[in-house]
Amino acid sequence: MALTNNDKELKRVVGVTGLSLNIINITVGAGIFALPAIVGVELGAFSVFAYIFCGIMMATIMLCYAEIGTRITNTGGSYAYVTAAFGKFPGFIVNWLSVFGWSILGSAALINIISDSLSVIFPVFLNPWIRGLLSFTLLSVMVITNIRGTKQGVSFIKWITIIKLLPLFGIVVLGISLIDSTNLHWEHLPSLNTFGNTTLVLFFAFAGFETALGASGEIKNPKRTIPLGILLGGSFVIILYLLLQTITLGVLGLQMDAVKDAPLAAVAEKIIGSFGGTILLIAAAISCFGTVSSDVLNTPRVLYAGANDGLFPKFLSKIHPKFGTPYWSIICFATLIFLFSISGGFKQLAILASAAILLIYLLVILATIKLRREKQDESKKIFKVPGGLIIPLIAITSIVWLLTSLTKWEVISTVIFISVICLIYFIMKRIKNKSVSL
Repeated sequence: MALTNNDKELKRVVGVTGLSLNIINITVGAGIFALPAIVGVELGAFSVFAYIFCGIMMATIMLCYAEIGTRITNTGGSYAYVTAAFGKFPGFIVNWLSVFGWSILGSAALINIISDSLSVIFPVFLNPWIRGLLSFTLLSVMVITNIRGTKQGVSFIKWITIIKLLPLFGIVVLGISLIDSTNLHWEHLPSLNTFGNTTLVLFFAFAGFETALGASGEIKNPKRTIPLGILLGGSFVIILYLLLQTITLGVLGLQMDAVKDAPLAAVAEKIIGSFGGTILLIAAAISCFGTVSSDVLNTPRVLYAGANDGLFPKFLSKIHPKFGTPYWSIICFATLIFLFSISGGFKQLAILASAAILLIYLLVILATIKLRREKQDESKKIFKVPGGLIIPLIAITSIVWLLTSLTKWEVISTVIFISVICLIYFIMKRIKNKSVSL
């Protein structure tokens, strides 16, 4: 089933560089500032191989996105792909999982991490009113920037990405000389259960790249830009994570457990003293700000696409007459992030984000396989993952394996959430049918 193409009012301004940096910015979030210790404490020196294993898993998923992204170039990302392959009902589920189960809750959490990071340096940010004012100010800047144009939003993200990557590059360049090779040896292999649970945590440091495809209706020459952008951005993230884990483990060794909340800050302190730790705390705040900025750029396009197809209120599909952006979707999305960030209720629901992104990936890969079997116009240049079904099947197997690592509570929460989404869909469908019959 094809999507209705309502993207003609949107401007295609995002190139390979913009998409690659968008993917890097979204993926390299606050997690990397704590992740090396979380993984290192559980797996020791073997954690380097966990990154390699997880990177390969993520690469197979990215390749499937690269293929389907050249087949379906409408705005909406994962939602557009699943709807084109399976119809409105699965698309409706993916849209809600993307917007509410992943983006809003995740961005609300990151906004709070900004305040938490700054409060270590400036205790005033422990005050809930000051935290709320900071959240409102930051989100307002993001809204104004993105309403004024996608080009401005992408340009803003490019600079944020460069700024937040500089201290990470500094750790890579300056930290290599401090590595103690004895810290990179392991005495025994971890159990399969430990490896699986840790990989599940690690996997989500790589997740989120697909959010950049929410603005696929504004990507220039998508059949070339999308696969190149995904491959370049994804490869960069995998290499950067692997280097940071190796250096952190090599420098800290057994001290990792004592600094598990901020391992990169501890490495920075060993490089340039206490000032280094302060720089990394600020970098963590900037990293969160950059990731949320990317979310405010991309996810409103998913709301826009859903509104065009009748899944959300029609006003969310309105395009700004001057700037050519879905301004109501941007405003509403940022407002929901703000409300969850100050309520604190998102902490109890954040567990749904993990299962949500896995289910989205699974449906998109299945959509890739289905659309591949349909007849395509041979004149269209479509990127196709080599090896037939080998890579998609590896991706599916990896996702199913990670889903089996979810706890009973996580499974129950996910089932309840999806059940509510299904109920909303059928209620909306019934109301629509009644209005048509009248």
